[in-house]
Amino acid sequence: MRRLGRVVPKAVIEEKLYGIDDELESNAIPVHVHHLRRGLADAGGTVQIHTVRGVGYLLTELKA
Repeated sequence: MRRLGRVVPKAVIEEKLYGIDDELESNAIPVHVHHLRRGLADAGGTVQIHTVRGVGYLLTELKA
């Protein structure tokens, strides 16, 4: 939420969630993002997570 409107690189997310030494599956972050998107939609969230292909993710507010 602190980076609303700014792209967060996938590497930064991996580092914050898992640390540098942890091994993770190649699709771990996309799976987590999928679940976050579903949770936001189910809760009637006012933000959306967009994939910036090859870079990371972008959180934006929904337009009314």
